[in-house]
Amino acid sequence: MTSPTSFLDNLDPPARELLLSAATPISFVAGSTLVRHGELARGAYVLRAGAVEAEVTQPGGEKLVVAKLGPGSVFGEMALIELGTCTATVRATSSVDGWFVSNEDFRAIVSQRSAAAIHLQHAVTTMLAGKVAALNAQLLDCTAPEDRPARPFAPGVDPLAGVPRLRRPSFDAAAFLPRLPFFDHFSSDEVDEIASCGSYVEVPRGQAIFALGGPPTSAFIVVRGAAEILHAKSGCERRMAVLGPGQLIGYLAILNERSHGAHALARESSLLLDIPAKAFREIYLGDRAVSTRLRAAVQKSLLASMARTNRALTRLLSQARLDAATKEGRTLEAAYAAQLTATAD
Repeated sequence: MTSPTSFLDNLDPPARELLLSAATPISFVAGSTLVRHGELARGAYVLRAGAVEAEVTQPGGEKLVVAKLGPGSVFGEMALIELGTCTATVRATSSVDGWFVSNEDFRAIVSQRSAAAIHLQHAVTTMLAGKVAALNAQLLDCTAPEDRPARPFAPGVDPLAGVPRLRRPSFDAAAFLPRLPFFDHFSSDEVDEIASCGSYVEVPRGQAIFALGGPPTSAFIVVRGAAEILHAKSGCERRMAVLGPGQLIGYLAILNERSHGAHALARESSLLLDIPAKAFREIYLGDRAVSTRLRAAVQKSLLASMARTNRALTRLLSQARLDAATKEGRTLEAAYAAQLTATAD
């Protein structure tokens, strides 16, 4: 059984005050239903007092509790970024007091450039990143047909160290950047501002971009080609994603200030926009318009990662049911539904 990470107590006073300024007070008596499976998720619930539990109904009719939450907990936070669907029914197990924050109101307050708004938006990003990491860990605990023996990667190193960076690649990449999905809501000046902080690196097919345990020296935007993300565990590796033009990679290790948690290699000959870690963090944590855009783009990337993981969970869950693997199926069901909200992919 899992429980979504609580962030209310981790917010500094100005960020907490900003969040609650957009919130509507709520109260429920024991036994009340806060959200129902399949309903539209319109925002997030913050619990001040009391407790709730989330449950799903399995195909045979059995009820499975996938999360228990208490004071300070938040659920439905994915709907703050993008509207989605409730994956479980949440009921009060005692009298509950708290707040509800709608998607619309949250987007209004984090569009500000104050320190409190930046802290609040980053707190949501950190929570989403933790969810993605936890889901991927549970996913890797279950065997999959695509598992294969792990290839040798040099651990703890930067595989692109010493590879030349280019101010101008072999084609007019600058004119191409605004067309990439990553820059959908950036102005032309903001695209230029991001590009001016970085350089280009050409990576041949099969070349590692970063390695598990390696230092987070850069974030990369795929300009041309594709990057393959691999997770390795117990001597096996599994491809988790293939990310093409306009996708951002390597950024979570920078934001978390930790070593990389996966491998990345060029699926085909690729051109990447290399944004050094220091510059990426400075823009991401800044108070300029481009900083607001970058934080929103990072959250969009996280939701896309969540959607990919959910598709993999759904596929393995279906296989577990077909194979009558009851224990593994319950684990996968709980992993998926404990998110409480799934955004559209």
